[in-house]
Amino acid sequence: MAYIISFVLLVALFYLMHYFTELTKMHKISITTALFIIIYSAIAYNTYQRGQSQQLLSVITKYNQGKTLTCNGRKVNTTNYSLSIGTYTFIGKKNTPHYAEMISAKSCE
Repeated sequence: MAYIISFVLLVALFYLMHYFTELTKMHKISITTALFIIIYSAIAYNTYQRGQSQQLLSVITKYNQGKTLTCNGRKVNTTNYSLSIGTYTFIGKKNTPHYAEMISAKSCE
């Protein structure tokens, strides 16, 4: 939906520049192209970030459900690791072989 709205706004901007400015046709096209690239880059970045957030949320949900995760070749579960919510990092618990070991939740499957 954002793609359609931004395209309509760019077309409207191009026509406004056509009637209310004395820019040459090349200037109008280059301004419109630059805005097109900026807007679509922002939309692509937001889409990528949303996907990353969904993946991280999925990992945290599985951990909270008590399932075992694989992170960097290690088996992560609630008996060996605790979760630091602020950094989304699994930290090895005391009296386990993984004591003080830190694994980022972003590296989990």
